[in-house]
Amino acid sequence: MTQRLPSSLTPLDTALAALLRGVDAVAPAELPLAEAIGCIAVGTPLLAVYPPRDIAAADGWALSANDLVGASAYAPLPLAMAPAWVDAGDAMPKGCDCVLDAGAVEVSGPLAQVLAEAVPGQGVRRAGSDVAACTPAGAEGYPIAAADLLIARVAGLEKLSVRRPRLRIVNVLGATTTAQTIAGIARAAGLDVKTFEAGARDEASIAEALDASSCDLLLTVGGSGVGRRDAAVAALARRGEVLAHGLALQPGRTTAIGRLGRIPVVALPGSPDHALAAWLAFVLPLIDHLSARRPRRQVSLPLARKIASGVGIAEIVLLAEEHHAWMPLAVGEWSLQAIARADAWLLVPASHEGFAAGTPVGAYLMRE
Repeated sequence: MTQRLPSSLTPLDTALAALLRGVDAVAPAELPLAEAIGCIAVGTPLLAVYPPRDIAAADGWALSANDLVGASAYAPLPLAMAPAWVDAGDAMPKGCDCVLDAGAVEVSGPLAQVLAEAVPGQGVRRAGSDVAACTPAGAEGYPIAAADLLIARVAGLEKLSVRRPRLRIVNVLGATTTAQTIAGIARAAGLDVKTFEAGARDEASIAEALDASSCDLLLTVGGSGVGRRDAAVAALARRGEVLAHGLALQPGRTTAIGRLGRIPVVALPGSPDHALAAWLAFVLPLIDHLSARRPRRQVSLPLARKIASGVGIAEIVLLAEEHHAWMPLAVGEWSLQAIARADAWLLVPASHEGFAAGTPVGAYLMRE
């Protein structure tokens, strides 16, 4: 039987509150550094000073800068003995605080002379200059970035404590491109992603793929509309509970939300733009909740031109940064080109008619 969306769509805030109710943060896990990128840091260890002592930043001659005052090619400074040669990364010899290039010292047998001055610290990486004492390995409640992993590796860590929600994606036949896109976005966000194919696009086949035993969040992609072959919502009702189907959100109006036991479920539309909008409006808040992530940063810039929005439905606007302003690319309906160009997104509440040109608005970055 053909499904019908309710005449009264569920408000975004109401649906999101229902979806988050009873959802707790996942337990922390120790992951190897290579697997921790993008995950949310928790209980970050405090690192020791690095380097632990002054080291050479370049290959050359280790000397004391105070001993070289006045040295030049026209007034070479003779040395009583040849200086020590150091390679980059070597500990600096006692009493030395600079490294001169190879050509700045002439050595002939036991005799040596310096042809240039230096300043203290020249060619030297000071103790603690890379990692100060008690620096945390990542910021608590924020994603682990590549720079965090660099510091952790230098400090000798092998694992980090993170929260990494497990995501199961069920691809309803006909939505493969969208499912692959969502899976890629989810992996970049630090989730442990497993994808599955529904055997067919009928209610029984989709219901069979809805297994919440080994995940913290379940997504279906495709089959959430009202056509005769759209059975994802009926399958969710068969296996669990549908909290809302038909949301006051554009794009993404045919999104459904529900539960399988305690596991939250979001049925994403098969269209890439509608699925991405539902991801931003519903899945990201769920991930942040499961990961105990700190609030996402918003970037405030004036609008380059006005945004007009209809009252009654929340609309997500795609934005591009142009000349230190937000340029609206798409409102309500998105082209794939607009998605590819977008730097940020803005949610216009259902109670709002939009924003005038020049109004400063806080937008969330598409890629953090």
